[in-house]
Formats: sequence, structure tokens, C-alpha cells
Amino acid sequence: MKRKLLFGERMLLGDGTEPFNAVIPFRLHGIFKEEEIRYALGRLQEKHPWLKALIQYDEQHIPWFQVPEATVSIPIRLVNRENEDDWQEESKQEWHSTFDYQTKPLIRFVWIKGEVVSDMLFVFHHCLCDGGSAMALLYEFLKVLDNPNAEIGLENPILGIEDVVPAHILQSGKKQFKAKTIGRLAALAIKCIPVGRKVIDRQTDYLIHWKFDKKTSEQLISYCKSRGITVNTFLGATVLEAFRKVRGAAAFNKVSCPVDIRRFAPQIKDDHIFAFGLMIVMSLNQKLNFMDNLRLMQTEVERKTAKLNPYITMMVMESAHDALKNFTRLLKRGKSSNDCMFSNLGRIQIPDQYRTFSLETVFSPSVIGPLGNTTTMVTSTFRGQMDFSFMGSEGYLPQAEALAIRDEIIGRIRQQLDYKTAS
Repeated sequence: MKRKLLFGERMLLGDGTEPFNAVIPFRLHGIFKEEEIRYALGRLQEKHPWLKALIQYDEQHIPWFQVPEATVSIPIRLVNRENEDDWQEESKQEWHSTFDYQTKPLIRFVWIKGEVVSDMLFVFHHCLCDGGSAMALLYEFLKVLDNPNAEIGLENPILGIEDVVPAHILQSGKKQFKAKTIGRLAALAIKCIPVGRKVIDRQTDYLIHWKFDKKTSEQLISYCKSRGITVNTFLGATVLEAFRKVRGAAAFNKVSCPVDIRRFAPQIKDDHIFAFGLMIVMSLNQKLNFMDNLRLMQTEVERKTAKLNPYITMMVMESAHDALKNFTRLLKRGKSSNDCMFSNLGRIQIPDQYRTFSLETVFSPSVIGPLGNTTTMVTSTFRGQMDFSFMGSEGYLPQAEALAIRDEIIGRIRQQLDYKTAS
């Protein structure tokens, strides 16, 4: 089984010399044997063919996912657990470790082993899967770890764009012409945009983590419901306000927000291994107060989201493979134009209680890569607690400023919740 990498997957893969890795950390209470973990990982590979895939290049040096006849098991790295924050240091180490993807799969596993508490990390190359896929894999892994006989099914894998874009759209002459025209114009524009001679030195990477307790998380969700806005819009506006307060004129007043393609393309199932994302941008109106901005931003988010078209977007990108080099060059060397990437995974729908262990928490995933500004914030909610991971690099956003932004975000959220309580 094999398939060519799509445009976005090739962009994330790069030439293989620079890692672009996503890390999904979680904490378990229980006692485990290594063979139990290996068995559960093996079951994941049995279900999902692309978890066995290697990267092979054809005569035109185009990369393909290719499943070998003899399965290469998911590598496990064992670490002794010394303290509560070991998972953060191991996450940063995994960011910087490349995948030997021509001989090993694009997924590995880290077990930070304690006596009764273990922190574990799934590590993926970002070209393999997105956050939605990762959460499905975590759910299946825990299910099999708890019960080796558990049924998790078999994935019918995506073998190309034709498995995502409906035939009547993919084969439409008008749609093909539109996609190719947009793709050619975009490729020309990208080629003409001036960029620096050197890749920006991102210097030291860092990870900042924090979590709201259950009461604060519930208050935040209630606050948003009472005002008719989503948690995502509220947090996006708060992030923008915090960047403006800390960075002043250096702030861009833009955050990019991934949108799960599964909302628009039902062909992509929750448990599909897939890494294609859609995107919208949030900005504040500098002349409005926070509450008016929330209402305006919610309207804008709904308008932009409604206009998203995953099918045409994929067709445009697939028509532009010859522009990949210029696009990558622009991302690496062009000037940053947004403050950060902000991703809200929402509620993680995974059980916390099992027969022989319990899932104490799922830390929000972290991801960092070589394609421009690394500043990224990911939030998720598990067991009623909202969790935040804030990644960045000194060369784009000094850690001292990132810590000030974190404090500003926490302070502004508490201020809004206190105001609501008082009123």
C-alpha cells in the first residue's frame, strides 16, 4: 500500500533534515509492563496502515507513504520519572529529534516511568496526522492497554485526494479550471514576494504550560455561553489583547486558528490518519472595547468559517506542487505577519477511568517546526480542566515576553470572570 504525499504533507515533511514534530503527553496512574505497551502500539499499527508507513522517493524525487511488507514496530524510549515536569523536558527533546523515516515509521513513543505514575508521550511527524487523529489514537491506545481483547476496528485509509473530494467536484471542468487558475496566480505571487537571504535564527525553543482548575474552567465556559460567543473566540480575543499589551507596536494583531477539516469533509472520519488543515485569522478592532470586539469577532469567525471550502482548497494546493519550493522559502525567510497560531482542541472525549489504571490528565499537545514563526498556543479541556501549552522561540518571541503574555492572559480571564460574578 502506498500513496503520494499531498502538497501540505510535503510542505510539513520538508527535506527530512529539520524536524516538524507534534507531541501528545498524558499522565497515567497504574503499573504497566513494557510488553503491554508494545502490544497496544502494535494493535494501532494493525488498524492504521500509515502508522507502519515509511517515506520513499520516486525517480522525480517525489515522496510517497509506503507500507513495507515487514512491519517496523513503533520505537519506545524509556525514561525514569524524576519529577512532575519531566514530560516538558522530554517534549522539547522530541521536538528536535528527526525521524529516520526511510527505515522507521513516522511515530514513536516515550514512557517516562514512575512507580505508580507514568507520563507518556506520543510523538508524530506533523506530516502524518493532526490533533484530531492524535486524540483518536490516544483513545484506542488506552482502550487496548486496558483490555488487550478490545475491538478497535480497521481503518479504511485515505489513498489520495479522490478519497476526500467528491467525484462530482473533482471531475468538474469548472472546478478544475478555478483551482488551477487560483493555484497559478498564488504561485506567481509567492515567487514575486521578496524574502530575506537567510532563514531567521529562531535560537532557543521553549514550552510554557499552565492549567485552570475545574471551577475556573466552568466559569469561563458559562461566561461565554451567557454572551453567545464560543470559548475559542473569547480566548482568541484575550490572546490578541495580551500580545498588544506586552508587545505594543511589535504586535501584529493577528492570530491564525486551525479549523478541523472533518467539520466540512465527512469523508474524513475521526479515526483517519490525516494531516490536512484549514485556517482562519482573528484580529481585534483597535477602536472597540473588549465586549464589542467579542461580538464583532464572533460574527467574523462565523462568516469566515462558513466560507471555508476544503475541496477547492485541496484542489488548488494539489495543482501547485511545482510552487512548493518557493512557498517553503517564503515561510522560512519571509517576515512574520501574525502573533501566533492558536489552536483549541476543545473537550477531549476520552474516558479517565479504566480497569487497571486511570488517566489523570491529557496535557495539551505541543508542536514546533522550521516553517517561520514558531509561536503557537494550544488549549484543550479534559476532566473539566482547561489546559494550555505555549510554544515559541527566542528569535521570534523572547521567553520573557511569552511569560508576560501568559500572565496577562490569566489575569484578563480572571478579571472578566470576577466582573461577571460581581455583576
